[in-house]
Amino acid sequence: MPDVDSLPHVADLADYLAPSRTALIVVDIQVDFASARGVLGGYGVDMTEAEVVVDRIEEMIAAARKAGVTVGFMRVMTRPETDSDALRTWMARRGTPGGEAICRIGSGGEAYYRVTPEPGDIEIEKLAYSSFHGTDLDAQLRARGIDTLVIAGISTDCCVDSTTRDAFHHNFHAFVVSDACTAYGDDLHYAALKAMSLHCALLTRTADVVAAWDKA
Repeated sequence: MPDVDSLPHVADLADYLAPSRTALIVVDIQVDFASARGVLGGYGVDMTEAEVVVDRIEEMIAAARKAGVTVGFMRVMTRPETDSDALRTWMARRGTPGGEAICRIGSGGEAYYRVTPEPGDIEIEKLAYSSFHGTDLDAQLRARGIDTLVIAGISTDCCVDSTTRDAFHHNFHAFVVSDACTAYGDDLHYAALKAMSLHCALLTRTADVVAAWDKA
């Protein structure tokens, strides 16, 4: 499989990521998705790469706060009664009934993992993949005059991908931080980044985002 670095990346971001018009969107850095003690970790999923991704996201959060960039935290928050019929049916038909039970409110799995919102940040609770679907994220961003999103999180092929595509559909300029995202499989990570790069976003790296905001 080709290396992610073979995909086109933008390094010079100073003209693109003006702090007053940009938000850092942190997608689903939660116990169930990123921690060894969460649901996926309990099934034996290796969270080593997730820990590295959270390190990089923490670095970008610090740079964003220093530069005055809005930070938004996206979080899946579910209850049994909020599971859609489509979700339950899909899970049953693929032979994994009950597999939708992730990020249940009150379980601890829905909690943020190693990241903490502060007053003034955007917080979005969602039921599914896209951070825009069924939420007021668009309105909150517009109210702040934001037109550009720097997107990072878990997983590249699911909630990061869905959020990025919807950002494009909502007329935001989308940048996906390739080394601050991960998927549960290198093939999925690469394929998702390639698809987003082809269709709806520019790829960049953590160090280049931090450098742009350090100069702001």
